[in-house]
Amino acid sequence: MNVIDSIILGIIQGLTEFLPVSSSGHLELGKAILGDNSVPEESLLFTVVLHFATALSTIVVFRKDILSLLKGVFKFQWNEDLQFVSKIALSMVPAVIVGLFFEEQLEALFGGNILLVGCMLLVTAILLFLADKAKDTDKKVSFKNAFIIGVSQAIAMLPGISRSGATISTSVLLGNDKTKAARFSFLMVIPLIFGKIAKDILSGDLTYDAQNFTSLSIGFVAAFVAGLFACTWMISLVKKSKLSYFAYYCAIVGLIAIIYSALS
Repeated sequence: MNVIDSIILGIIQGLTEFLPVSSSGHLELGKAILGDNSVPEESLLFTVVLHFATALSTIVVFRKDILSLLKGVFKFQWNEDLQFVSKIALSMVPAVIVGLFFEEQLEALFGGNILLVGCMLLVTAILLFLADKAKDTDKKVSFKNAFIIGVSQAIAMLPGISRSGATISTSVLLGNDKTKAARFSFLMVIPLIFGKIAKDILSGDLTYDAQNFTSLSIGFVAAFVAGLFACTWMISLVKKSKLSYFAYYCAIVGLIAIIYSALS
């Protein structure tokens, strides 16, 4: 993978991790268009590095929230901060189960399956359109809601289903405040990403070649910078109920992917 490809894929990851258009789906489309011929292990490493970059950008954007949560947790009281962290932990359960027991089946779907990506982008479009029509409320995410949102996050591990789109849409459709839904969605993915990276490192699934250092580094920086921009922008868009624009975008890209798959 050359430098230009790394920058392009890094920007795609950084933008689409937070914008509700499916980062995994766009990475698969990007690799197909750019003709990525890297072996699965190298492709997995690059994907993990990009996700790590966007996780760090989330930490930077929500640094005040995270610091406040940590202070509240270490008071060792059943306060609002500890309850929020507990809800995040609960939301991780479905994705952890899928990751532990269906990892091979899931990874098999990340091999340029453009038809699947296209179909799942249409599903994302429907979710976003429904969420955009939901009424504004002041409701906070409950423990029951947290688990249901976690189920949607697990489903979003499929290429083409937007994680942020699925989790925010699910939260909003459950009647939660849109801003609180976005905050919960972005914070809930941080421990999941770091947990997945730790698992891959300990299991030896990731293989590193020094020749790929430049591509990995440039991709990381591109994803991190794009992630900072997209995360901040997305919070503003959710507040203004602008998800329908992304619904149309996902529908168009999904249809193009399906047609491309049929013709190729």
